[in-house]
Amino acid sequence: MKNTIKHIITICLVILSLHSFSQTKELKGYKIDGDEIVFTFDKRDYKRASKTLPFFGKFKNFEDIDIKSVGVSGNFNNWSMKNWKMKKVSENIYELRKKINNFSNNFTWEFKFVVNEYYWAEPSKKDINSIPASKDGRPLYVYNLKLFTSLHKENGNAKFKLKGYPNAKKVILSGTFNKWDERVFQMKKQGDDWVLNLELKPDIYEYKFIVDGDWISDPDNKNFKDNEHGTKNSILNISKKVTFNLYDCKEANEVILCGSFNNWNEDEIKMSKTQKGWTFSMLLKSGKHHYKYIVDGNWITDPFNSVKEFDENGNINSVIMIK
Repeated sequence: MKNTIKHIITICLVILSLHSFSQTKELKGYKIDGDEIVFTFDKRDYKRASKTLPFFGKFKNFEDIDIKSVGVSGNFNNWSMKNWKMKKVSENIYELRKKINNFSNNFTWEFKFVVNEYYWAEPSKKDINSIPASKDGRPLYVYNLKLFTSLHKENGNAKFKLKGYPNAKKVILSGTFNKWDERVFQMKKQGDDWVLNLELKPDIYEYKFIVDGDWISDPDNKNFKDNEHGTKNSILNISKKVTFNLYDCKEANEVILCGSFNNWNEDEIKMSKTQKGWTFSMLLKSGKHHYKYIVDGNWITDPFNSVKEFDENGNINSVIMIK
């Protein structure tokens, strides 16, 4: 069951962990461990605490608080101050583990720690994942737990490179895969270029580079679309490895795979014969694809795929969805 959960998480939702940030600063307040989010409170990280109602806005030095309990409070638990109690694991550190599947696929959760069910441990505004808690001028911050469909990975399947700009101080990669975040994916300088690799699930993404604050599209990517700002977003379509198996027709001499992905070419993809039947693996871009098998010259739909659909010519084809 645990392996199944991890597989689902990998395919459907990747959560940004500490290594997702190529910044020099670390995330505060949480980390990822397998299929769990580990909320982590270290009392040495805090200098002050704010009181809750009716003394909201009054501060106390953190070192003056006798800590008896620590809890996690956020918009994922309706800002409860009592329900998500943490366990003390060392002299200074408390932890609470929650399964990833306890969280929906919202992009952003806000949270902070509550001490003795009364004091808010105030994050520093210098923490990379802290954001203002309100817009009324109060100097209060919360942590930002981000759920993205992307993960920084050195051997990731999406390789981004911006050529040139050797004098730039900072280049950020931003796109639909991280809700156009302007801080998270800082690119690494490599010679005169800037590079960053991500692991992305199969889908069509829009992205841009932010060079010292200026947003630009990828000059080496000719696939783009107009956006609402009158500029262009670069487009990236991530493929997925798919294996077609025809567990039948063992007596056939030749089986051809053809479909909308190769303009129904009848000679291009010859399947390999195995003890179980016929097989072929290929990369497919995200979206819907029609296909059929040609068995010794006879066209057939996939008998092991119940999903079929008419095409514009009235033919019935097997369908595979890549997402």
